Amino acid sequence: MRCARILRKIAVTAALAMSCAGINMNAQTHYSSNVSVGVKGGLDFSRVFFNPSVKQKFAMGATAGVMFRYIEENHFGLIAELNFAQRGWAENFEEAPYNYQRTTNYFELPVMAHIFFGRRGRFFANAGPQIGLYVGDKVSANFNPEEMATLPDFPYRNRMNEQMLMDVTQKFDYGISAGVGGEFNINKRNSLAIEARFYFGLGNLFPSKRSDTYSASNQMSVSATIGYWFRVK
Repeated sequence: MRCARILRKIAVTAALAMSCAGINMNAQTHYSSNVSVGVKGGLDFSRVFFNPSVKQKFAMGATAGVMFRYIEENHFGLIAELNFAQRGWAENFEEAPYNYQRTTNYFELPVMAHIFFGRRGRFFANAGPQIGLYVGDKVSANFNPEEMATLPDFPYRNRMNEQMLMDVTQKFDYGISAGVGGEFNINKRNSLAIEARFYFGLGNLFPSKRSDTYSASNQMSVSATIGYWFRVK
C-alpha cells in the first residue's frame, strides 16, 4: 500500500511538471495573429503565349488594387487581393513603320500563401492561384487592321495576323501567381512594400479547339508594384 501511495505521488508530480512545462512552452512559442489591409499600384508588362507563335513585344499597362492579409503563425500567412489589371500584347513589326497594341482589362482575385522573414524589415514570397474576369479591351494602332492586306508595305506574309481581328471570347481567366519583395515598417501599424510578381494564365484568350486558329493563347505578365499596409489587429 505504501509503495502504491509513493508511486501515485510520483505520477502526480510528474504529470504536474509536464503540464507546467507544456504551458511554459506554449507561452514561449505562441504568436499573436496579425490582420492587415492595404492598397497597391504599379505597372504590368504582359504578352500572350500564342501557338502558333506570334511576333510580339511586351505591352505596358497599369495595375491597382486592395489587399487583405492574415498572419497566424510566425513566418507564414495568407493574402487575398482584388485588383484591376491591364494586360495584352504588342505586335512586333520589326522594321516596318506600324504599331499595334491590344490592352485587355481584368478584375483579378489572387489568393496566395505568404512566407516572410525578418522583423523591422521583411523579405517575403507569395504564391497561389488567381482567377480573373475580362471586362473589356482597347486597340491602339496606327493603321486599320481590317485593311492590312491592302497596305503595300505591310509585312503580311511570314507572320500570323489573325489575332489582330479576333474578339476575346473567353471572359473567365485562371492561373498561377508568384512574387517576391520586401516590406519596410514605418511604425507598429504602418508599412510599405514593394513586389515583383509573375503571372501565367492557364486559360486561353481565344477559342482553342482543333478547328480554331490558335491551340493556345495564354496570358503572361510581370508586374512591379508598391503597396501600403495598415495593421488592424
